[in-house]
Amino acid sequence: MAGSEAAWQAAEAGVPVVLHEMRPHVETFAHQTGLLGEMVCSNSFRSDDNEQNAVGLLHWEMRAAGGLIMQMADKHSLPAGGALAVDRDLFAQSVTDALIAHPNVTIEYGEITTLPEDGPWIVATGPLTSGALAETIAAATGADALAFFDAIAPIVYFDSIDMSKAWMQSRYDKGETEEERTAYLNCPMDKDQYEAFIDALLAADKTEFREGETATYFDGCLPIEVMAERGRETLRFGPMKPVGLTNPHQPDVKAYAVVQLRRDNKLGTLYNIVGFQTKMKHGAQKDVFKTIPGLENASFARLGGIHRNSFINSPTLLDDQMRLRSQPNIRFAGQITGVEGYVESAAMGLLAGRLATAEIKGAPLGPPPDTTAVGALITHITGGADAKTFQPMNVNFGLFPPVEGLKSGRRGRKDRYKAYTDRAKIDWQNWLNG
Repeated sequence: MAGSEAAWQAAEAGVPVVLHEMRPHVETFAHQTGLLGEMVCSNSFRSDDNEQNAVGLLHWEMRAAGGLIMQMADKHSLPAGGALAVDRDLFAQSVTDALIAHPNVTIEYGEITTLPEDGPWIVATGPLTSGALAETIAAATGADALAFFDAIAPIVYFDSIDMSKAWMQSRYDKGETEEERTAYLNCPMDKDQYEAFIDALLAADKTEFREGETATYFDGCLPIEVMAERGRETLRFGPMKPVGLTNPHQPDVKAYAVVQLRRDNKLGTLYNIVGFQTKMKHGAQKDVFKTIPGLENASFARLGGIHRNSFINSPTLLDDQMRLRSQPNIRFAGQITGVEGYVESAAMGLLAGRLATAEIKGAPLGPPPDTTAVGALITHITGGADAKTFQPMNVNFGLFPPVEGLKSGRRGRKDRYKAYTDRAKIDWQNWLNG
């Protein structure tokens, strides 16, 4: 995501770019193709509301900047209520095709294992940086890369789902069209079924970590079994909450818990289980997930899994131009910098591409103000966060400086968020216009 966006921003500004991609020659645990911009954990860019949601505002800023990732996400979007979800195969193919076709972009396939000493480079290797390069980065920074674990949710073939038990509905019927209001597939559970599911989940065989390896998770992508270990009701108040849904098969019966699936491709042949990231072994996943009503005969296009994600301690290592302090010809971008999420990663690529381009052209550009979504992220990772406790962060309004004169607390939140987004849009346009 970040490397593709950085290359696009520089190329669109007239700067020749060489984009290095190690896949498919060197594979990762999670990727299945050699396409640029391949999505692995989910197909969702989360909320697209640019007035009340920080990630929706980030979408808006990237669109205003001519971002490739948002162009292709919009082109291949799927119904998802108020969220922006995409057909991940068509999306990745279109990102790849656009970069291949660009006259200022050359793509070279093969692994880069060292940090070049000359010329401007952007390292946007993502959370699955190859072992050799990760060791080089650790040596260059004088500190070990931090790490956490990300889990992937399984994907189910639609035609294997029992629709006499499941139904289509977005929570609270959210959406402007019928397609959006029926964007999610729901599988209900009564109390006994839920309790049996939790028992099976807790007892299932799970991936073991290597000796001496500590399992640190990003809170926004916890495996479901880890959530269940925190309390038997945790899932029922999390990804399995039953609120805002009415089962047309039994309209008078309130479900105790509901498993939701979201369309994963434009054809509607694939659905991913929302919030069901897992570290269960593959055989156990089939046994446990087939206890869900409607999924008894489910056929899986992909089972879940867990992989190690690496990121650097950006507050210590990067300046506000995203340059490595000890080697300023190198910029870092994307999830390796300690942002979390597809959109945040791509946004850091967009910014790195623009900052590098300005420097190459001899007209250095300052970072965007921290009143913008992009600016709030870069401010956080390059100095706003405490280096001692630095962990991956999604964009959120807690990173923005307050707007004076607004009510605090829950009652004033709607007006406050609108004030944040109104201010951000003005400041972002001013930054883009130089």
